[in-house]
Parts: sequence; C-alpha cells; structure tokens
Amino acid sequence: MIIGRTKELKLLNKVYSSNEAEFMVVYGRRRVGKTYLIREFFTSKKCKLLHASGLQHGSQKKQLKKFAEAISETFLDNITLATPKNWDEAFGILHKQLSKHQEKVVVFLDELPWMATRRSGLLEEIDYYWNRNWSKMPNVILVVCGSSASWLIRKIINNKGGLHNRVTRSIKLLSFNLAETDEFLKSRNIKLTQKHVLSLYMALGGVPYYLKYIERGLTAEQNIQNIFFTKEAPLQNEFNKLFESLFENADAYIELVKLIAQRKEGARRAELKIDANLSSGGGRLTKRLQDLKEAGFIEENIPWGRSTGEYYKLVDEFCLFYLQWIGSQKQKKFAPDYWLNQSQRPSYYAWSGYAFEAVCMKHVDHIIHALNIKATGQVSAWRFIPRKNLAEGAQIDLVIERSDNAITVCEIKYTDQQYSIDKQYAKNLKKKVEVFREKTGTNKQVFLAMICASGFKSSIYSEEQIDGVVTLSDLFNSNRSV
Repeated sequence: MIIGRTKELKLLNKVYSSNEAEFMVVYGRRRVGKTYLIREFFTSKKCKLLHASGLQHGSQKKQLKKFAEAISETFLDNITLATPKNWDEAFGILHKQLSKHQEKVVVFLDELPWMATRRSGLLEEIDYYWNRNWSKMPNVILVVCGSSASWLIRKIINNKGGLHNRVTRSIKLLSFNLAETDEFLKSRNIKLTQKHVLSLYMALGGVPYYLKYIERGLTAEQNIQNIFFTKEAPLQNEFNKLFESLFENADAYIELVKLIAQRKEGARRAELKIDANLSSGGGRLTKRLQDLKEAGFIEENIPWGRSTGEYYKLVDEFCLFYLQWIGSQKQKKFAPDYWLNQSQRPSYYAWSGYAFEAVCMKHVDHIIHALNIKATGQVSAWRFIPRKNLAEGAQIDLVIERSDNAITVCEIKYTDQQYSIDKQYAKNLKKKVEVFREKTGTNKQVFLAMICASGFKSSIYSEEQIDGVVTLSDLFNSNRSV
C-alpha cells in the first residue's frame, strides 16, 4: 500500500497512460521512498518492469554485471548473460529486448549517480539510445532515480548536451508530512496521540525508512531511546552514512551542515565563507549550499520584504536531532533512561522550539488553511539585527503576505501545556509588530497569529492582540487546501 503521494500517483498514472515515450527523473532525500514508490506503482500495472540499481562504490564491471542480471530476470527467465564490456554493449542488449515487446516496458535505472562511474560513458549511451531509438517507441517509459538530487539536476534535468530538454516528467519526492506519518504508523497498527507523533517527527522527520523502526506499544520517548540511544541503535551511525551516500567529499558537506546548525536563527553566506575557510573559494561554497538545498537538508531564506540578504537554516529534522543529541556526545554509551532524562531538561525545550519551527515551515499550507486566508506574496521569516545595539532587534517566525492587502505574522511556540500570554510577553509582541512596521515600511493591515503545539489558552492580554490560533490538530489536517 502506498501511503500519501497523491500528486505523485496522479503524475505516474499520466505517465503510464501516455501514448508517447516518457523520460522521467525521480529524486529526493535518501530513505524517502523513491524506489518503493516506482516499484510498487508499476508492479501493480500491466507492464514489464526492468529494475536495475547502481551499487555504491561499485566498479564499472560490477555495475554492468548487475545490469545484465536485471535484463535476464526481466526478459530472459534468468538465463545467465555474459557481463557486457561497456554500456554501449549493455544498452544494445537492452534495446534488442525492448524492440520485441509491444506492451508497456519500464526501464527503471535506480541510483543512477552510483551507476555512472567516472569515464563510464553511461550518460552518453543514455543520450544516444534515447534520442535515436527509445524516444520514438511509445511503449517505453525510462525512469532514472537517485538520492543525489544535485547530480540528477545538473547531469540530466539541466543537461546542456544531447539530453537537453529530453526529460518529460520529474518528481521531487519529499518526506511525509504529519498526517501522512500518522497514516503510515496506523497502517502498521501503531496508534499514538498527535503529540507523540510530533515528538517522533521532530527526531526522525517524515522519512518512511526511519519510521519503520517505531515499535507498537512504546511511547515516543521509548522509541527514540531504542532508535538512537541503545547499543544496537539502528540510526546511531546513520548521519555519516547519509552524507557519504550523497556526496563524494562528504566531510566538507558535514562541516558546512554543522556550521549552519550552530546558528539556530540562520547563517548568512558571509559568515559561512569565513567559518568554512572558503573566502577564496566562493564557487565551492555556492555549489555545496545548492547541493544541500536540493537534497532537502537546508533552506535558503530571504527576509520578508527584501530581495537580498539570504541566509540558510538547517531544516532536516533527523540532522537537527543528531547534531544536538548524538554528534556532540564524545561517548556512545547511553543509560537505559537517557532520553527520558534529557526530555525533562531545559536544553530539550530549547531544541524542541527550533525543531517545531522547522516542522511548521514544512506545513505552511496547513497554517494558511487553518487561518482561513489566501497567500499570494512572499512567505518567510523576518528579522531585524541592529548595528552596535543602537536600536532594538526583533524576529518574527513566519510572515504571510495575503491577497487582501494584509499581512499575518505568526509566533511559533512549543510547550507541554497550553500556551498563555502574560503581560510581559504581550508587551514584547506589541513591540515586535511595531519594529516590523517601522523597518519594513509596510502600510498594510498586520494581523498576529499564534501557532502552539499544545494548544492556546486565552487571557485578557491575548484578547487584545491575537487574531488567530493554529493548533497541532491543524497541522495534522489532511483535508486542508493546498
């Protein structure tokens, strides 16, 4: 059963029903379910599916051997084939088999970046066979897939050679949202409260492979303890493996992610140049930031109302969790109740605030729907940093430009209990809005909304200022408008 993926399934059905040859690229974060989606969809259809997967660090000979085995399994009843000498020969064998079939045939090249070893000539052969033969065969669907999003975008989607503008469809597969995560867990007979699901989501994100480790009958804290903080914890070493599977120079990307993670409010490009010792290599920094953005680890933000001044934030929940609670630990032996104890400390609530903010930014469409507004302009955070403390700074978690000559600014709060505004906080909120008006120069109506993980409790102070409230249930709403 495929959970969620409504848009992706709609597109895949169009591809399957097409009367023309289709060339589709599927990319997304490691473990997000790319292979599962393609395999499960096409195995349920009337077609032949050739699934050939690249081997991480595999030699060209090994890649070719596995490719020949896939051809044999799909078309030749597992008859042993000699390993092709090169990709020209391998694709020649494949084309011979494709030419014999009138029914739909899906050629699924999984983890193509691993398959395309240096000087292998694989991309040139894809170019040749697609342009010369397969693009003219209406029964052929070519799907290339990989976790290295930046590689696929540069080498395939934005190819400047023979594959330029040849891709007919593309899917960027994202992690599950909260509603899909809840649905996934329920499909495994795991029924948890929304607060427990949120706690798991802030540690694992909506990555299906990670969610499989959640066990029925355990609380969120117990599951996190087992998944990260036991001797055989399955994800304790996942962080390095994750980057090693995506990038050749993994250490440089890990260093950059750690630098960005240190600045919870976001890291400016100039700061990263200095800290990463890349002041003389801006091109490398640009590429690495772009690669991390395409892979879904970071987001590039421009403060609301501006066209420049970009800064970068780490938004991958798993990475945020790992760097806060595991990567900083010199020892790898944890007490049986380690996570339960940590979840009672102030450092936990500080981390939870940032993690919940990252979750909210991925559910902006839910927030807009819950506030019953339409957003047509910029949606981002905003901050004002005074120079030499000559003025008072301010930061707003989320600014939504609306279609009705108004702006909604949102405060995001993670607490265990219902959040209530007291006199001092009401004063702070009022000052924030005043600074926002002054520094942005906006003359639009400004509304103030609260986004609260554990609900919101009205007070005399909130009645004066708060125009809307978004709760956890709103973030779980699977019927929101998109």
